[in-house]
Amino acid sequence: MIHSMTAYATRSGSFDATNWTWEIRSLNARGLDIRLRLPDGIDGLEQAVRTTLKARLTRGGVTVSLKLSRDEQGQDLTVDETQLDKVLKALDQVQDRAFSLGVTLGQPTAADVLQQRGVMIAAVAEADGEALSKAIIADLDPLMDDFIAMRKTEGEGLSQVLVGQIDTIENLTAEAATAAEARKDHQKKVLKEAFDKVVQDVSEADSARLEQELALIAVKQDVTEEIDRLRTHVTSARDMLKESKPMGRKFDFLTQEFNREANTLCSKAQFKDLTAIGLNLKAVIDQMREQIQNVE
Repeated sequence: MIHSMTAYATRSGSFDATNWTWEIRSLNARGLDIRLRLPDGIDGLEQAVRTTLKARLTRGGVTVSLKLSRDEQGQDLTVDETQLDKVLKALDQVQDRAFSLGVTLGQPTAADVLQQRGVMIAAVAEADGEALSKAIIADLDPLMDDFIAMRKTEGEGLSQVLVGQIDTIENLTAEAATAAEARKDHQKKVLKEAFDKVVQDVSEADSARLEQELALIAVKQDVTEEIDRLRTHVTSARDMLKESKPMGRKFDFLTQEFNREANTLCSKAQFKDLTAIGLNLKAVIDQMREQIQNVE
């Protein structure tokens, strides 16, 4: 069963007064491209996310974000000394600048300083911080379960589309074989007319040599091998859809082979009906390749 590279999942949780929301989304990519938007201060978080993603995904442009919020009601507050130092330094710079310009400013009170953003923070015990990290990281696996389930669901829809396109290619290949048979009489007629014209216009023409050249032309226009390869590719494509492991790249290579045979079929056709079938094949193969870009 194929999986799509396009998916989305979210998961929320809480521990004591801290709430969080995980989000993960992905689009198609040639390999596994991981982008993280994580808050600072949670030990081992980035490594845990990268390890989890690499263990469960093989392809996709994956973006993971984590948003934290704190319910500060009823919590003890403490002063963030680092932030306090920054605020006091900024106030000192303001006072110096004002003095140099001859401007007199009122002195800020302690209450004014404490109201500055980030100076007063909720007190979190060190042990609680470690437990919080474990709780947040523990939510990764359920998040990935939801994400992969969506990839599977999207993949089931992709699979149905691809099955229909493979069926169409198989039917067009059968039509090409029929048209190639119908082309034989037309081909004989065209080659005979060409042979008669050359013999008529060139009195010293070597009939045996001309017959050999015309036979070579007929061989070069033969599309039996292309039709046989298209049939083989159809079988391979169906087998790939049954694989349990990621096969998006492999399937992409196969569509290139499909396209190569369709191009050769068109170039050899020299027959209106066969050319039309070849063009239809190219159109379906191109549509299939677009879908394959989303397969993991």
